[in-house]
Amino acid sequence: MSNLIIQLLIIGFVAGIAGGLFGIGGGAIMVPAMVLLLGMDQKFATGTSLAAQILPIGILGAAVYYRNGNLNLKHALLIALGLVIGNLFGALFANQAFVSSELMKKLYGIFLLAIGLRYLLVR
Repeated sequence: MSNLIIQLLIIGFVAGIAGGLFGIGGGAIMVPAMVLLLGMDQKFATGTSLAAQILPIGILGAAVYYRNGNLNLKHALLIALGLVIGNLFGALFANQAFVSSELMKKLYGIFLLAIGLRYLLVR
């Protein structure tokens, strides 16, 4: 399995975990990960993220990105596979007795801060 395939599966998996933990859209993780870790163009990453979430929310937006050449369908499908599995693990973790609402708030705050700082401070 190629390194890129593994990276795309991991991005989908992490996005799925965060979706299960925080109920956030995968694009909050997938787009920054594809831009900052894989070096993808912002529009290309956005189109690919939409395609990964295509059923049901992204189909019209993904079609526009696809028509304009800003979407890699293979990448989107690999991320979607990771999303399905990761979302399950995130939800299972979030619903453990030892995971309180306060812990969830702190984890979510740290996540948002880390992403924001990465976008602000790294080229």
